[in-house]
Amino acid sequence: MNGDDACCEGALAAGCRFFAGYPITPATEVAERMSHRLPEVDGIFIQMEDEIASMAAILGGSWGGAKSMTSTSGPGFSLMMENIGLGICTETPCVVCNVQRAGPSTGLPTLVGQADMMQARWGSHGHYEIIALSPSSPQEMFDFTIEAFNLSEQYRLPVMIMADEVVGHMNERVVIPPADQIVTVERTAPTSDPAQYLPYQPDASGIAPMANFGDGYHMHVTGLTHDAKGYPTMTAEAQAWMVDRLIGKIRDNADKIISYDTMFLDDAEIVVAAYGISARSAKGAVLAGRQAGLKVGLVKLNTVWPFPEEFFSHLSTKVKALLMPEINMGQMVLELERLAQGRCQVVRITHPGGAIINPSTILAAIQDVFEETK
Repeated sequence: MNGDDACCEGALAAGCRFFAGYPITPATEVAERMSHRLPEVDGIFIQMEDEIASMAAILGGSWGGAKSMTSTSGPGFSLMMENIGLGICTETPCVVCNVQRAGPSTGLPTLVGQADMMQARWGSHGHYEIIALSPSSPQEMFDFTIEAFNLSEQYRLPVMIMADEVVGHMNERVVIPPADQIVTVERTAPTSDPAQYLPYQPDASGIAPMANFGDGYHMHVTGLTHDAKGYPTMTAEAQAWMVDRLIGKIRDNADKIISYDTMFLDDAEIVVAAYGISARSAKGAVLAGRQAGLKVGLVKLNTVWPFPEEFFSHLSTKVKALLMPEINMGQMVLELERLAQGRCQVVRITHPGGAIINPSTILAAIQDVFEETK
């Protein structure tokens, strides 16, 4: 199946039972398959009037007790940003799949891009932390969608799947395990007396248990700065309490959230770091480099946010150069530059969008760096 269909199946396997969205290339197949599949499992699909409403709807669906998601691309992702911030502030678990295309504006709707990566991190106003995953195959679209739902329920926030057009539209074999072999996470329910329930009072884990509307608990949900009751509290002290907690629950658990795969790091003098479809081009280049006798390694980012800061900071002390191919003009590579702090060379391999980066382009950059650092 293609990656978009695999995303849908992963969501259903994770327990998603509510989807609200608006058609947009190249993410439409996620919604289209959901429109057929959700009624088969007693779920609800609704096509909203736009992406602003779609994001609002899945927040409401989540507070109603359903695991909820939407999918979009490019301009739709931009429209969702205010309500993504609402989801972060109200600590509402849900999943947003962005199948990236080339922009800005309408751009190239049917062709690949990876230029929404910083928008995913900083697109909504205010200061906050997010979780974003980046699949590089239809199989990972299935697997990472399940993981996205698990993380959203565990840490109570919208989790993003930063896919791309090629991964969304490529067809590959996808293994769907039996249901009893799929690990799913459910939000922690409150155990307090309903009348004494505080919707935003964290327990020992640092995450507040979440009741659903209609379960009899006293509830108040607002995007304003609020206290543990959920009531607006217009003070700097309340803002500090709320924002520190929103940031802390991700930063304090970063080691549990961050995921990456590595190849040939034991003796690597140069390391290529990549994500999404670019990670597949990078793997081809690294394997070709190894066959040519070059000591080159690979880091494939599965989690792009939080970024694996400690890992790359340490790695920069052991290698001559870090290279990053990405289908934008240099976004995630800024994180490598920040973390390397001049300890090693950082090389950008960029493309403005519309096509993948050829492995030969990455291999040529690897060879150039080896020549420069002899």
